[in-house]
Amino acid sequence: MSGDAKEGKTKLNLAVAVPFVCNSWYRASLDPSCWHRLNFRSLDFTPWSPFSRAFALRYRLHSPLSFSAFLRFALHRSRGVVDQLAFPLSSVVSIHDLSYASVKCPRLKVLALPDNLMLEDDLRILELVRRWKDLEHLEMQTKPSSFLEAVAEIGRNCPRFVGLKVYRLFGREDAKALARCLPELKHLELSKSYLTKDELLVVIGDCRKLETLTVKDCLGFQADDEILKLVSRIEWFEHEGSTLLDDYGFVDKSVHMFDQRNLTSGGVGAPVHKLDGHKATWFLDKASIFRRAAEDAFLNIWDYEG
Repeated sequence: MSGDAKEGKTKLNLAVAVPFVCNSWYRASLDPSCWHRLNFRSLDFTPWSPFSRAFALRYRLHSPLSFSAFLRFALHRSRGVVDQLAFPLSSVVSIHDLSYASVKCPRLKVLALPDNLMLEDDLRILELVRRWKDLEHLEMQTKPSSFLEAVAEIGRNCPRFVGLKVYRLFGREDAKALARCLPELKHLELSKSYLTKDELLVVIGDCRKLETLTVKDCLGFQADDEILKLVSRIEWFEHEGSTLLDDYGFVDKSVHMFDQRNLTSGGVGAPVHKLDGHKATWFLDKASIFRRAAEDAFLNIWDYEG
């Protein structure tokens, strides 16, 4: 069994079995200091997952395990001392869960958001940020449509904020907003994003207090001599896997649709349509939204009407 698999199995077993340990351990688990770091990232709360089935079986639940109920249980035990919270990467998290956490975790310093908020929900991130005055680090698996407004809100309300991790398309306005609104930013990760050299140079040049910059597996730039010279003042710079071109040679922010049922002589799907300057948020799992999937180089389309 791999190390990751063992770690995942250990976390699953602990999450399910902790309530059944001896009385002394149970009493110790009631101490709020045991709950100040809550990391749900690796747990799968979908009804068919091994974790959900094991939990439901152990507790003899008559209905599927609910993440909302699990979250409320954990936050009740914490009694408001949670300072690190990572939501799971699945479709089980709602804006109501985030809102509840913003009320029950007023001392939050580190937050990792879920990756699947609907458009109308990610617009509400602003009102949540206002409640986390002590926030220092934020991770966003998907850059919200309200990113610029969120950065400005963080700059106004979170004086200790120093770390940001965000993925997907990262433009010039985004880069300028970081320097303008987050002058104390020290740690930035933009891995697995569309990031051109121009935007990267803005980040390097304008975010003067950066200590670590991670831009691994990005599309749109390669770390040439100019970039390496400019980042020499940054203590830690990671860029492995970043490339100027993708497998099809596109770097113009366009989305290309291909018919994989009709392959060309080169083994590539025949072109169907091209959308220039595409800036919408990209998802794999939502109806009426299309995306070039970086994982397999195929375009996935749901409910597309041409």
